[in-house]
Amino acid sequence: METFPKKIVLVKLFLIVVMMIVRVESSTTTTLHRVGGGRYTWNPNVNFSDWANHERFYSGEWLYFGFDPTSHNVLEVNKSSYEQCIDTDFISNVTRGGRDVFQLLQPKPYYFICGKGYCDQGMKLAVNVLPQPSTTSNSITLISSSAFSFAAVSILALM
Repeated sequence: METFPKKIVLVKLFLIVVMMIVRVESSTTTTLHRVGGGRYTWNPNVNFSDWANHERFYSGEWLYFGFDPTSHNVLEVNKSSYEQCIDTDFISNVTRGGRDVFQLLQPKPYYFICGKGYCDQGMKLAVNVLPQPSTTSNSITLISSSAFSFAAVSILALM
């Protein structure tokens, strides 16, 4: 009779550990922003300023640019080049094949243009990246998978 309450306590402890891991992992997911809102929307027919104003960007997140690489490209530029559609002296060429990603590593403004003559037609994007939101003072420390496995096996062995 004494083992039944012990099993309940162990099951509850196991469930608490699982819930802690799920909570931590769900709070650390990374977002992929599809630029323009669709799969292939890096083109002159999209209002990128309007799209960006309805998004919130945090450091560590990703931008996805989908486009025809024979007609368009993606250049990261400074603010002045963004405003004047200057495609020389760019910071980096994001273009890798038409389905390209760019990670927003730092909390700062980022600027992108199409360097194949479409910037003046609106193919430019400015995003203001914010720092990751701070966690509350009650945050849970991530438990390594090996520690979790050890805890789970230990609890099950006691049952």
